[in-house]
Amino acid sequence: MQRFFIYIFLFILFFLLFGWYFSNITSYLILSLILAALLRPLTNRLNDFHLLGQHIPRWLAILISYSSIILLLVTLSLLFFPLINNQIQILSDLDLNTIYQQIQIPISNFEQTLINYQLLDSQPGFLFEEFRRNIIDAISGFDVGTFIGTVIDTTSSLAIGLMAIAFITFFLLFENGILRRNLLNLIPNPYFELSVATFTKVEKLLSNYLSGLLLQMLAIFTLASIGLSLMGIEYALTIALFAAVANLIPYAGPILGAGFGIIVGVSTGTFVESSDITYLLLKILAVFGVVQLTDNILLQPLIFSKTVKAHPLEIFVIIFAGAKIAGIIGMIFAIPVYTIFRVSILEFFKGYKSYRIFKIKSTN
Repeated sequence: MQRFFIYIFLFILFFLLFGWYFSNITSYLILSLILAALLRPLTNRLNDFHLLGQHIPRWLAILISYSSIILLLVTLSLLFFPLINNQIQILSDLDLNTIYQQIQIPISNFEQTLINYQLLDSQPGFLFEEFRRNIIDAISGFDVGTFIGTVIDTTSSLAIGLMAIAFITFFLLFENGILRRNLLNLIPNPYFELSVATFTKVEKLLSNYLSGLLLQMLAIFTLASIGLSLMGIEYALTIALFAAVANLIPYAGPILGAGFGIIVGVSTGTFVESSDITYLLLKILAVFGVVQLTDNILLQPLIFSKTVKAHPLEIFVIIFAGAKIAGIIGMIFAIPVYTIFRVSILEFFKGYKSYRIFKIKSTN
């Protein structure tokens, strides 16, 4: 048994080194596993459906499942199209001279306050001139060729990634359970039952976590869209959708959602007096405050603590450890990865204790 634990430790070490060195391949595999887990119930139902007395072929069921994902993405993107079109129209109608005049007043007031308190030793108008010079330098330093090259490289990398994920996900769905079977084939017979129990528990917890995460996104979208609509905020559904997706990033997601809502509200609103902007900000912040309280008090403890059966303090530490290792991506995948290792170690330790008990009884 001790030798088996050594093998497990070496396998985990190899897995971590492989994932670090081939980070792109590892991210493709993880995303494919998640996508396959989400599409498997729909694919299995379609595969079991009878058409003209015959089962729908599994490859066709997978393609239909892919089509549902594409249709969902197209539907969601249509929510952002009016907002993007509105922002393009606003940018095309911008008058730089008017913007300079509007910005100059608050900057001059701030500069005069600093001068009065002897916190700034310069001539009046220095801050505004520095601000305008930095903007001009940024615009003049913009290289169209470099930007186009960056866009092409990013687009090609994204296309390659999507093709790889679609290819891996297709075979994970087509050969249902192939990855699990191949892994179990590597397990020695004395530890086969223990390994099966561990795989089953990990799959159940991850499935519960993904289902809970989808429910959390749906709840946040519903609460935010209803609240913003009642407050009369334009593009309420678009802001709510962005907030729901951004909430996948623990702790930082709600801030991103509220920031996006403020930017959209200020850029699309019409204001007669300066107090109107303050009133708009208060309404948006009030909605996201209620959404955040609901998420923290009700949704997160229900999803993160109960679905993965871990203490909230564990979740807190693991999320920030993931952020330290891999940034935002690490924060998103910290809980699933931690669940896999935690359950595996606990199950193998439980099996080791049972093994010791049976061994002691047999010797007696």
